[in-house]
Amino acid sequence: MSEQQNVSLSEAVTMFLATLSPEQKHESQQELNRFVRWYGGERAINELSAREIGNYGANISAFVTDPVKKLEPIRSFLSYARKKKLVEISLAPHLRVSKAKLSRSARRVAVEISPVSLTSEGYAALESELEALKSERPRIAEQLRLALADKDFRENAPLEAARERQGHIEARIRELEAVLKGSAIAEQAPRTTQTAGIGCTVSLRDLGSGEQLRYTLVSPSEADPAGGKLSIASPTGKALLYKKTGAVVEVIAPVGTLRYQIDDIKG
Repeated sequence: MSEQQNVSLSEAVTMFLATLSPEQKHESQQELNRFVRWYGGERAINELSAREIGNYGANISAFVTDPVKKLEPIRSFLSYARKKKLVEISLAPHLRVSKAKLSRSARRVAVEISPVSLTSEGYAALESELEALKSERPRIAEQLRLALADKDFRENAPLEAARERQGHIEARIRELEAVLKGSAIAEQAPRTTQTAGIGCTVSLRDLGSGEQLRYTLVSPSEADPAGGKLSIASPTGKALLYKKTGAVVEVIAPVGTLRYQIDDIKG
């Protein structure tokens, strides 16, 4: 597995998302992005252990509603990773929903995030998302009040939907608050306008297939595989970092060594 050791978690998720239909991708992307942020997109996927996967399931179960549904995209991804031999053991069976409820203090610990570095744009985007979610609280509270007015709780779909939405929003608010509290804005290294660095959008050409690609280089915590945001800690990100327009870079992938030429750098 010497070549596969170079596949980062972020890149593996990108490969998996490419196999899904647009509808499946839309349904899976948020939970997969949460999974990537949790462990770090730059981390080699085959470093994940069964114990870590089990702990992830337990943590997610503690602070989201309908954890079975939330974990399903992760389980499908882990099954895909095993099928493609990106991991040595089957991890999907270890992703189980925990039936135990954690205490309030334990839930706070569960969503603590390791200190991260963000671009100024990334920090502002997370702040904006946090404020938008907090502004949703009054509307959700009103929906709950109206749903509770219906005394027949046996088939009260609006009540169930409002509670699920509230649980999702509060979980994401806690996650964002933890990230912002422990983050710092990354200082971008000095570079010329033609040198690739964090925050740049790089246009590439695959010298083997002729395919045109475009990535925005970001810190590992901002990696968004489906959104074209590439971690500078990933193999491809490392290869592009500080290179100039016209440079040819090589990246080792499961399918072999890929060669790209940098056609343009913006930002």
